Order: sequence, then C-alpha cells, then structure tokens
Amino acid sequence: MRTGSEPATARSPLRMRLWLSLWGVLWTLFGLVAFSLTGRPGWAAACAVVLLLAILDLCVITYRMRQGPHYQPGRDVPPYEPEHDDGRPRPEPGPDRRGRNGGWAGPSSGHP
Repeated sequence: MRTGSEPATARSPLRMRLWLSLWGVLWTLFGLVAFSLTGRPGWAAACAVVLLLAILDLCVITYRMRQGPHYQPGRDVPPYEPEHDDGRPRPEPGPDRRGRNGGWAGPSSGHP
C-alpha cells in the first residue's frame, strides 16, 4: 500500500540488523582470538575495535526493539500518518479541494 509518506512511515529492519550484528560479533571474536594466538597484535586490535562497535550496535538494537510497536511495528500494525507538528505549513485547499498546486507537494506544480 503506497500512501506517499513512506519515508516518514518506513519500518526499520531491526531484526535483520540484530542477526547481522550477532554474525559480526561471532566473526570478530573469532578473528580476535585467531590473531592473538598467531602473534598479530595489530589485526587483533582491529578486530577488538570492530567487536566493540558490533556490541554497541547490539545494545542500540535491543533498546529500540524494546521501545514497542511505534518504533518496531509488526505485520499487524498498519502504516500511520506522520505527525505535522514540526511547523511545516499544510497545503491550503485549492479550487479542486486537493490542496494548493493541485495536490503537488512542491512549491509549484510545474505548470506555467
């Protein structure tokens, strides 16, 4: 269903990010151990930095998933109309009641 407000009502792929972060944690942990055992401290440090970033990403993902369906809606939650309380002017109704410029969102409809 296309509503024209997809950027504001897009659903976040948090579950996919969760699995990708877990995959990254596993591989960087493996790399950290392998490079530490083979005597490559530079590569082990690089793996440790990426491991810390992956763990931080896991913390952010779980925090956002626990915020509820407004931030991670399921398949049963329909798209919602975004709020317009940010000071943007609403289009004024034109002669055809679709808004100024005939329903176009831009400053002009492209017609002379």
